[in-house]
Amino acid sequence: MWNYNFYVYITTNPDKSVLYIGVTNDLNRRLYEHLENKGNKKTFTGKYYCYNLIYYEHFSDVNSAIEREKEIKKWRREKKELLIASENPEWRFLNDEIGD
Repeated sequence: MWNYNFYVYITTNPDKSVLYIGVTNDLNRRLYEHLENKGNKKTFTGKYYCYNLIYYEHFSDVNSAIEREKEIKKWRREKKELLIASENPEWRFLNDEIGD
């Protein structure tokens, strides 16, 4: 059986006023891409400086990950904040904690 890794993740800007929800098969690479795009008005994460990881979930099935991403994106901001706080109450930036 193959072991696949997919992640639904939430990033925010330095003052934590904007949230971005995404899905990827390589969380480290994707966070690096968001950081490299900071200030790039052509991308949402670049325009709003959303490169700080504050929440993520792991999946082994891509369809489950995509389904979860769509579910979270539909939520109101308050519900997203509760989800983040359930795992990361201080909203610490987790980029350095996820390793390679």
